[in-house]
Amino acid sequence: MINEVKQDAENRMKKSIEALGNAFAKIRTGRAHPSILNGVMVSYYGADTPLSQLANINVEDARTLAVVPWEKPMVPEIEKAIMKADLGLNPSTNGDKIRVPMPALTEETRKNYIKQARAEAETARVSVRNARRDANSDIKDLLKEKELTEDDARRAEDEVQKITNKFIAQVDADLVKKEADLMEI
Repeated sequence: MINEVKQDAENRMKKSIEALGNAFAKIRTGRAHPSILNGVMVSYYGADTPLSQLANINVEDARTLAVVPWEKPMVPEIEKAIMKADLGLNPSTNGDKIRVPMPALTEETRKNYIKQARAEAETARVSVRNARRDANSDIKDLLKEKELTEDDARRAEDEVQKITNKFIAQVDADLVKKEADLMEI
């Protein structure tokens, strides 16, 4: 019973860390990385389709992405979708290839991205704490139903807290790494 509660809490906390990783991937640093375009949706014959399913996305050099669509008529649609994605990117088309240069980050944009990264990290921390709260609530319910003793409940809550501390430390470490990436020139 207790193991199920702890396992459920740990799974939810892992999902919070994964969500944080996805959020950090969307915050661009000065370097070109294909994951920057992960959230771009292209209108493909009336249906919104992820860009990664319509084209190859490669790093041409440190500051340029190359997007090669599998169907040539999709080039203008993909270009429009990248512009609409509000990523601050201006793609340029060269026949059947789209180049996406990464603009250099100014000090102000770096600070704004750091604020955004900190907000995402705080959201992840809150999510981890919510998983802890739910697990502790389940443990208290089991205690009320007399399915476990007070000592077992206290031990289980301590174990859930240790799991929580581990995941909060992971969030903090990820944030420090992202901030270092953003401040790197």
